[in-house]
Amino acid sequence: MEVMPDLSRTTRHALQEAILQPRFYTTDFDEIDRLGIAHMQDEFEWTLGQFANDYNKGHFVRNEEFEANFDDMPERSTFIDFLERSCTAEFSGCLLYAEMYKHLHDPTLRTIFKYMSRDEGRHAGFLNKSMRDLNVALDLGMLQTRKQYTHFKPKFIYYATYLSEKIGYARYITIYRHLQQHPQDIIHPIFKWFEQWCNDEYRHGEFFALLMRSQPELLRGANVRWIRFFLLAVYATMYLNDARRADFYAALGLDWRQYDQDVIRLTNRIVTQVFPVSLPIDNPKFYQHLDACVAYDRQMQALARRKDPLALAQQARLRAAIGARLATVYMMKPVPTTRENRWPGLAGFPHYRPLTAGEGVVV
Repeated sequence: MEVMPDLSRTTRHALQEAILQPRFYTTDFDEIDRLGIAHMQDEFEWTLGQFANDYNKGHFVRNEEFEANFDDMPERSTFIDFLERSCTAEFSGCLLYAEMYKHLHDPTLRTIFKYMSRDEGRHAGFLNKSMRDLNVALDLGMLQTRKQYTHFKPKFIYYATYLSEKIGYARYITIYRHLQQHPQDIIHPIFKWFEQWCNDEYRHGEFFALLMRSQPELLRGANVRWIRFFLLAVYATMYLNDARRADFYAALGLDWRQYDQDVIRLTNRIVTQVFPVSLPIDNPKFYQHLDACVAYDRQMQALARRKDPLALAQQARLRAAIGARLATVYMMKPVPTTRENRWPGLAGFPHYRPLTAGEGVVV
C-alpha cells in the first residue's frame, strides 16, 4: 500500500495548471441571470422534473467488491491518474453548478443547477472513495480554495460544459459496453457503475442543449466559429491525454486510438442535436493531423526533463507544430447539420414533447 504522503502529492498534482489538466471555471453570473427562457418555460419545467426524479439516488452505493486488495492491480498508477482527473473534473462541475445556484434568481434555472451540482458531487465523492482505498484521496476542500479558477464568458461555459457532459457520456458508455463483452478486463469494480452514471452526464448535456436552443444567437453567425473551436479543443485534448495513457486503456483491453475515435464519432453525432455544424471526422486528414500531434507530444514528453537551451527550443518548435496542425484541422470544412443527420435522441431516454390538451407530462 502507498503511504499517506501520496495524499498530498496527489492533491498537489491536481492543483497544477496545464493545458491538458482539468480546470475550475467561473463566469459572469449576472449575464446568465439576464437570460430569458419564458418562451420555452414548459420545456425547462419538464427538464427540471427529470432532475427532480433523481434516477440515480440509490446508484452510488459501494459493495463488497470495493473491499478487495488492489495493491497488485494492473496499471495501478495510471488508474490512480484516471481517478484523479475524473474526480477533479466532476468536482469542477459540482462547484460551478453550485455557484450558478447561489447567484442566479430564476427559480427554474437555480433548481436545475442545484440538482446538477448534487449529481456531480456524488460522482466526485464516489471516485474519491475509490482513491481513498488506494491511500491517495484528493483533498477536495484544498482544491476548492487553492486551485486557480479560469474565467469564461457564459457562452463559452455553455459550449464547453455541454461538450464535456456529452463526451463524458460517450467515454463512460463506450468503456462500459466493452467491459460488458469482455468482463475479464475489469480491473476495478468502479467500471460496473458506468452505465447509469453516464446517464447523469447525458442528462446534464440535454439541459445545456436546451439552454442554447433558447438563445438562438448562440448557434449562428460568428458563434459558429466558436462552436468549431470548442469541438476541436475537446476532441484534441482527449486524444492527446489518452495517447499518454495508452497502457491504462490496454489494461482494459482497449486500443486507446480506436477507443478515442469511437468516442469522437459518437459525440460528433450527438452534438448535431443542437450545433449547426460538426467536425469532418470522416475526412482521413482529420486523424492524420491528430496523430501527428500525438507524435509531436511524445517527442515533447521525451524532452520534458531537460532544461538546456536546445531542449527548450525543440519543445517550443514542437508546440508550434502542434498548434499548426490543429489550426489546419480547424480550417477544414465542417459538416452542416441537416434533418437527415441530426441526432434523433438516445434510445429509451426520456425527452420532452409538447403537451396536447388534457394530457399530462409523458416521460
